[in-house]
Amino acid sequence: MLAGMQSRRAWFRLSVLAQDALLAVFITVMQVQGTVIRNSTSAVTPSRALTDYGNLGYVLLIVSGLVVAGRRRWPVPVLLITAFASLVYYSFDFGDGPGWLGLFVALYTLTAYGDGRRSLVTAGAGITALTIWWLVASADVEPRAAIGWVFFRIGASVMSAALGESARARRFIASEAQERAERAERSREEEARARVDAERLRIAREVHDTVAHAIAIINVQSGVTAHVLDRRPEQAREALVTIEQTSSRVLREMRAILGVLRDTDNERTPHPGLEQLDELAAQARDAGLDIKIEATSPPASLPSAVGSAAYRILQESITNVIRHVGPTRVTAALEYGVDVLTVSVTDEGRRHATTDDRTGLHVLAKQPSGNGTGSSSELGRGILGMRERCQLLGGELTTRSLPGGGFEVNARLPLAPTGGAH
Repeated sequence: MLAGMQSRRAWFRLSVLAQDALLAVFITVMQVQGTVIRNSTSAVTPSRALTDYGNLGYVLLIVSGLVVAGRRRWPVPVLLITAFASLVYYSFDFGDGPGWLGLFVALYTLTAYGDGRRSLVTAGAGITALTIWWLVASADVEPRAAIGWVFFRIGASVMSAALGESARARRFIASEAQERAERAERSREEEARARVDAERLRIAREVHDTVAHAIAIINVQSGVTAHVLDRRPEQAREALVTIEQTSSRVLREMRAILGVLRDTDNERTPHPGLEQLDELAAQARDAGLDIKIEATSPPASLPSAVGSAAYRILQESITNVIRHVGPTRVTAALEYGVDVLTVSVTDEGRRHATTDDRTGLHVLAKQPSGNGTGSSSELGRGILGMRERCQLLGGELTTRSLPGGGFEVNARLPLAPTGGAH
């Protein structure tokens, strides 16, 4: 039913040209009939009848009315034709009447659909010329009271142009408002996409750090288990327990990280921070590292974004040592300044011993040397991820190889983050 009503409305909706054609016919009829009726009922006899000069009066009224059909397509020519018809009409002293309707519509159209200033200048010039001619043509009009019609035509011409400019201004303001709304909508969409992309990057970084660290520890403990399974069952059992605990912890962290993709707050846990540093050190020792944590007194309140970034940098650096160096001595230092937190992780490089019956970590001697100097693509992404974390907070990260074969990671994190971290 609704579709039928819409189709009927569309059928009755006329095109712009048809609307202007009907308007032109209406104005023509009004001009001719109104002028004839007024002159036939007026007490003042017109100086010249519409039928003089081969019905010139009728021709001028008809032409100035029908030409309105092209007002939107050719506004300036339509104004010129209607103005010229008015000048000729009153020059021959034909009887006054509503023969100026077409002219008023032409003035309105010019300013309403024009370009503003130029259209107003054109309309003003036309009204000025018409005013001068109308006043000259009515110099000897009798009775003198009839000159009031001249001033009516002048005032109505000015009013028509002013109404057209008002309509144009309203359309322009509405168009500007619509454009601003569209721009604002596009900006909101772009901002939303940027936030989604940033959140995806954050999740990918968290997943990388969490999984890489856990897999490195599990890999080491699996090697220990394979090496001592037959000779030291108790040590193999301890390694398996470590694998179980590590995998359980990483699963919990993964659920917490990926929980942001759901609309429920169930099972969410806070992002890892420096309060879990002791647990991280214990896991590193289980993987065979001789790790030492040095830290100055922390400030009263540490921004969560800074704490999380510092923890992840420490975690990734230690993971790289486990994966690419093996058992070695590692020093992790946290120095809290007035407005910056400095995080450094230094390792002494690969040890020459390839077999250790106590831990069975000989398998790690086959790995490349250096904390972050390996050639694997995973390692490159690890350092890149740490650098991105620093940059998001307005800090910086540097890495360098040490003369004795070790490697150092140094990060400076502002305590008042200036980047776009969450």
